[in-house]
Amino acid sequence: MTVVVISEGHPSDLLTTINSRIRRIDLISKLFAPVVSGFIISFVSLIASAASLAIWNIVSVFLQYWLLNSVYKGIPALTERNRKRGLKGTVLNDQEEGPSTSQDQSRQNQNVDDRSENVSLGNTMVEKFVKRVSDYSFIRAWQVYFRQDVVLPGLALAFLYFTVLSFGTLMTATLQWEGIPAYIIGFGRGISAIVGISATFLYPSMENRMSTLRTGLWSIWSQWTCLLVCVGSIWVKNTTTSAYVLMAGVAASRLGLWVFDLAVTQQMQDRVSESDRAVVGGVQNSIQAFWDLMTYIMGLIISNPQVIFYSGHTLYV
Repeated sequence: MTVVVISEGHPSDLLTTINSRIRRIDLISKLFAPVVSGFIISFVSLIASAASLAIWNIVSVFLQYWLLNSVYKGIPALTERNRKRGLKGTVLNDQEEGPSTSQDQSRQNQNVDDRSENVSLGNTMVEKFVKRVSDYSFIRAWQVYFRQDVVLPGLALAFLYFTVLSFGTLMTATLQWEGIPAYIIGFGRGISAIVGISATFLYPSMENRMSTLRTGLWSIWSQWTCLLVCVGSIWVKNTTTSAYVLMAGVAASRLGLWVFDLAVTQQMQDRVSESDRAVVGGVQNSIQAFWDLMTYIMGLIISNPQVIFYSGHTLYV
């Protein structure tokens, strides 16, 4: 959530602009990365493509570290926040050391009460287990996440990752099984990426004219409307035409999808307190990764391309 700190003290639309540009860079990279890799494979060799990607990954590690370090040093607010966070942690540690004896005494008294009341050993062990589990940092992180006002939009965004209605590996393999030429699939993926990139230009103007909440509501309903085209492709008799209709619906739905993604992201930045932003963001990313993984697990379980093709029309949680 570094962008929140960077945008503080500036007009409110700066955060919207930064979020849109970051997402635009991400989508453009996803668009051109397979194109560049494909050119190297086609005109050089597969080994050359793998070597190029390996070298780029190694170089990008140092490049990313240098960029992060430059941003950290170039924006004093980030350094100040880190210093305040360190001081806050020191104060909390000092406060925890003071009442430790009283806590020990209260625990001893509790043990005496437990003996006097003849509490069963099983119940005591369960209570200790629950308390020990609740002390783990990842459990506290989930508790913090579910206390937020934006938990429902966050879960809605995460559930969208559990789908085959995207130009990923499962849908691409299924379309190829249906006999759709590779260049047609590539053309559809290109259109889908362009529609997604256009969402990053549309979102700032929508957010300025409407609220972030209304923008998110409009975008999610827009996405579902486009996905109705995918459902309608079930009744198209010709299999090839049905696949084309499916691809068109998926490509059009990318506009609402990425606007909704930006709206939920900005809601989390605006409505989550500074002390909880990193925790909430980490849990949100983990939930999204989980449902993305579940998509591939379902692909292993339902391995018949024909079943994937017809169930994919409606599998969009």
